[in-house]
Amino acid sequence: MPRPDARTVAVLAALGALAPLVMLVIWRRQDLVGVVLALLCVLLTMVAGVAVSAARQVEDPEPADRSATVGPPELMPYGIDADTLDALDSRAALHAVRDRRRGSNGLSGGR
Repeated sequence: MPRPDARTVAVLAALGALAPLVMLVIWRRQDLVGVVLALLCVLLTMVAGVAVSAARQVEDPEPADRSATVGPPELMPYGIDADTLDALDSRAALHAVRDRRRGSNGLSGGR
């Protein structure tokens, strides 16, 4: 059995949420049946919303390579990129990069 499209699921869930809503308005029940109908309406509305979001995501996929969308170097902290930060394992190496950028030649103020 093939999996339904996200748009189909959204339409069916929206129509399914409309039925309990109409029953709630017409019957005006304030007992357990009314609560169940209200919860069913909320659940189907949420399913419809998620399906609409999934349909939009299929239409506008995210770029496959996010490393090409890096901002300008002046906005990057200390002028280094994420790959360099990943390569720096120790805190001493990170402090050395910060000190070099500040121009203190490895001398930290109070440490």
